Amino acid sequence: MEPTEADSGPPRGMGAPATRPLAAAGYTELSQLADVSEEELKALHGVGPKALRVLREALRERGLSLS
Repeated sequence: MEPTEADSGPPRGMGAPATRPLAAAGYTELSQLADVSEEELKALHGVGPKALRVLREALRERGLSLS
């Protein structure tokens, strides 16, 4: 699936401390996080409760979710 403009990059409200480890792990598009476990994301240094909340909300808006 081609990323849309709304899918490219981190969601609004996501800070650089969470964005960098996501990109380093290969997650550069929001849709790539669909069905990734919260535990896997929490294991990334810099991805905390706020980042997870922002990701859950952004995915929910697109009909997707974390596992």
